[in-house]
Amino acid sequence: MAFDSIFKPDLFAGQTLIITGGGSGIGRCTAHELAALGAHVLLVGRKPEKLQNVAAEIAEDGGKASWQACDIRDEEAVKQLVAQLIKDHGPVHGLVNNAGGQYPAPLASINQKGFETVLRTNLVGGFLMAREVFNQSMSKHGGSIVNMLADMWGGMPGMGHSGAARSGMDNFTKTAAFEWGYAGVRVNAVAPGWIASSGMDTYEGAFKAVIPTLCEHVPLKRIGTESEVSAAIVFLLSPAASFISGSTLRIDGAASLGSRAWPLHKAQNSESFNGFHRAGLPDVLKNED
Repeated sequence: MAFDSIFKPDLFAGQTLIITGGGSGIGRCTAHELAALGAHVLLVGRKPEKLQNVAAEIAEDGGKASWQACDIRDEEAVKQLVAQLIKDHGPVHGLVNNAGGQYPAPLASINQKGFETVLRTNLVGGFLMAREVFNQSMSKHGGSIVNMLADMWGGMPGMGHSGAARSGMDNFTKTAAFEWGYAGVRVNAVAPGWIASSGMDTYEGAFKAVIPTLCEHVPLKRIGTESEVSAAIVFLLSPAASFISGSTLRIDGAASLGSRAWPLHKAQNSESFNGFHRAGLPDVLKNED
């Protein structure tokens, strides 16, 4: 089997694209789709084991993938990483700033270290990757960057550190798009809502118990798939989006709209798209109807 992408098979032939956080979840899915469309994907993350596994999957499916472990919160490490990737694989045509992480906690119980750690992962690391890819490669030949946000438009109660970081990334996306447009570099972002991804299985306690009920708060009355996020990322990287820059595309089934005062109707006519042949349902959702 192969990734069932809606895009033409040779869309990224001859191109090199970096995917941070490529060892699992949305990053893994996006890497598979880009490789299926002809790209040589460069997987970046902190855990070599995960990156190796995804690279092996892509190779098994007939695609091209390389990997390099790196803590993107470390400025010098990022500089060296990008330099090495360019030396080994040539110009970088696209960057998917997907790496991130957070934990559920009310603001009153988050200490400074925890708050700063999430900001460094979800905002500073993305900035460092984008800056180095621009300075070392894209400023010379153009390219496309897609940053990862989240549904933080009404704040993120229970995850205020991540909400602050994602909001900052939204603004960084706009600024980078404006400042780097002269070089033919487009910078956009995607903001997924609740997506059935492996990350859901990292949560415990009360938040874990809420996950199976999330679809009730989405107008489309379902949770999204990794493929639905990946397809949006691929579109923003593609020539079809060549005049789109500084935009954030929400992928949340309209969950970020409306108010609790307006009741949601029962589900009908909403079907998910899942082109990822290796996708698996998170354990927390497996017992749900």
